[in-house]
Amino acid sequence: MSNVTRRQFLHYSGAAGAALATGGLAGGASAQEPLKIGVVYVSPIAEIGWTKQHSLGVDAIKAEFGDKVAITVLDNIFMPQDAERVFRELAASGNQLIFGTSFSHGTPMQKVAPRFPKVAFEHCSGIVHLANLGTFEAKYYEGTFVAGAAAGHMSKSGKIGFIGGFPIPDIVGPANALLLGAQSVKPEITCNALFLNSWFDPGKEKEAANTLLSQGCDVICSMTDTATGVQVAGEGGAWSIGYASDMAKFGSGKQLTAFTLDWASDYLRAARAVAAGEWKPEVHWDGLAAGVVKMAPYNEAIPADVVAKLKQLEADVGAGKIHPYAGELKDQDGTVKVAAGSVLPDPDIRGMNWFVQGMIGKLG
Repeated sequence: MSNVTRRQFLHYSGAAGAALATGGLAGGASAQEPLKIGVVYVSPIAEIGWTKQHSLGVDAIKAEFGDKVAITVLDNIFMPQDAERVFRELAASGNQLIFGTSFSHGTPMQKVAPRFPKVAFEHCSGIVHLANLGTFEAKYYEGTFVAGAAAGHMSKSGKIGFIGGFPIPDIVGPANALLLGAQSVKPEITCNALFLNSWFDPGKEKEAANTLLSQGCDVICSMTDTATGVQVAGEGGAWSIGYASDMAKFGSGKQLTAFTLDWASDYLRAARAVAAGEWKPEVHWDGLAAGVVKMAPYNEAIPADVVAKLKQLEADVGAGKIHPYAGELKDQDGTVKVAAGSVLPDPDIRGMNWFVQGMIGKLG
């Protein structure tokens, strides 16, 4: 596997493989040539976080396929114009399978994929599907609902805080579920929400976390690509909830749990299918039941009986016995969005652009 910079890749790739821009989707890799895979990360590969978890998915492919795959990885590709060039060059260079790992990669992939119909594209966090563009995603809200319940049990101030990268449905929905989980324990609890408009900005995240602490939030959850929120919360004596990876070692002993992501099954599924010549665009959206979302160990400070309740909640949410978005649900203005006895439909969950009652913050 090679890790190269954007500049190195664009310099050396040239226009090789332009012939891939015609014809149908390619079959399996030949016995002589390795399966070429390109992977594009939205942020630097760090010790923990969103991109780290995707790198573990790539590691799973490498472990299973060995020298039967040649993987090119590019990180810190965020700007749409840069991403479009990178995806185009990866396709033109003979990669048969290309992964995009951020919602922001969506438009660039949608532009590039039709020009290379022989190439299989897989988009994490995507919502648009084409003849050669599939998507995979996690039900983050299942994890935040359980984590929110832990916050509800441990919060003394009745105020929790949430830091998101961008106010997009993938983040807004889990933020709502965090509060709903907490309210299942303490109905009066509220959540202050802040957005960074960046996936990776430790400085802004530190400022946001300190702001939440100053507002009286004693549990902080941060859905970004750093452990800054967990670290600042711990240093300030507040509880925290980790995201993507288990961030307990950064939390000064104050991480309650983390909702972690295991993408290995998605990466292996796609690689196996392309290698066998059987790939087709699919929609994959999995959570606790499939093990794509997992809860990190619960903090030892949480009473044993509460831990037992949280583990049962995990099981019930995973089995569908409890749904985080079961009604009645109202928005910030008090308008009923989900009636009692109903559950928010999946398309509405994936397009959630409103805050539930008790959320303090703005989306615009």
